[in-house]
Amino acid sequence: MNAPPTPSNPSNVTDYKVNPFKIDLSSKVPHLKDLLSRTRLPEKELYPDDGPDKGIKLDVLRGLKDEWLHSYDWDEEQAKLNEFKHFTAVIEGQKIHFVHEKSEDPAAIPIILLHGWPSSFHEFTPVIKPLTESWTNAAGKKVSYNVVVPSLPGFLFSSAPPVTWTTDDTARIFNTLMTEVLGYPKYAVHGTDWGCVVGYSLYKTFPTTVRAGQFVFIPFIPPSPDQIAAEGITLTAEQKVTVERCITAGTTGLGFRDMQMNKPNDVALSLFDNPVGQLAWIGANILRWSDPRAGTNPSQLTTTTLLTMISLYYLTDSLPPSLLIYGANPAAFNITYEKASTDAPMLFSQHKYNVAFWPEKSVAKVGRLVSYKMHEFGGHFPAIDNPPATIEDIREVAAYWEG
Repeated sequence: MNAPPTPSNPSNVTDYKVNPFKIDLSSKVPHLKDLLSRTRLPEKELYPDDGPDKGIKLDVLRGLKDEWLHSYDWDEEQAKLNEFKHFTAVIEGQKIHFVHEKSEDPAAIPIILLHGWPSSFHEFTPVIKPLTESWTNAAGKKVSYNVVVPSLPGFLFSSAPPVTWTTDDTARIFNTLMTEVLGYPKYAVHGTDWGCVVGYSLYKTFPTTVRAGQFVFIPFIPPSPDQIAAEGITLTAEQKVTVERCITAGTTGLGFRDMQMNKPNDVALSLFDNPVGQLAWIGANILRWSDPRAGTNPSQLTTTTLLTMISLYYLTDSLPPSLLIYGANPAAFNITYEKASTDAPMLFSQHKYNVAFWPEKSVAKVGRLVSYKMHEFGGHFPAIDNPPATIEDIREVAAYWEG
């Protein structure tokens, strides 16, 4: 069993009830398999042509269901997840689950990696261990990280928060996790999706402790094509693809968000003990938001990866509490761009197949932007879509780190 992490003040271990944690969900798998075996699907596609996207295709869903039932091995995937050092801590009454992997280098940079919906800490499993390993950058500086990956409140093994719990509340307790529980007086942050909302809140609210931010999403409404043109910005061919993805997401891809924000009970109660329903609801969004070349190098989004992402939700009964974040934060993505009151460097990575696009000028309005990159490969889950680029981008933080 892994020893609990050692904070700067050992008494905090008792105060925050820090304990090692092991994932053990195998006892729930027989019920999952039984439901999968008894679930009927329609015989024919509702929309058989290749017209506009109307959601996940029947043959895709059937194939994933059959794989989940017959060949997917939860015990094998659970064992892989348990190769990481997991812990829980209680902060402000909330039980928070987190992975904490440390470098052997005493000068390693602490960093917190923040996921969104419908993701989890699992999104970062391809990049955690590599980030702890020593790497020498172009300036000859050795770079490595102490990596912390928490589960957002209400997700997987973190307890469900009150219905009024905001992303600013999450930022506050995550700052406590990093500084008081784990003893890191200064650290960097990386975030995507809801994780960028929490991460940006950390970046702007705790300028003395958060000393760098690396983002692939920011909590501001992306500019429209007309606004981009009005600023005299010329788009590359890759950026034009992302803009089109952004337009599609904004016009036909936000129905799930509206349901989860306004009628979460309809979603939660319909899908609670319905694994194929969760496979369709969650899986469709994961596939839709990812690089269409998923599963080809460098992507690690295979069908096994997808089924693990959904198994974690189903086996932990996480779908209902994971929706709370929508209702409590209806204006999480701001219309008005305002610069954070911090001198901490901000780095930003745009991936071609993500579902939102921010030009460099837009990102520069909200932080001290020191690096802006456009990646040809990757989508909304870049740590899975393009792990090498994510590792490279996070390692770049070291060039600006003054912790």
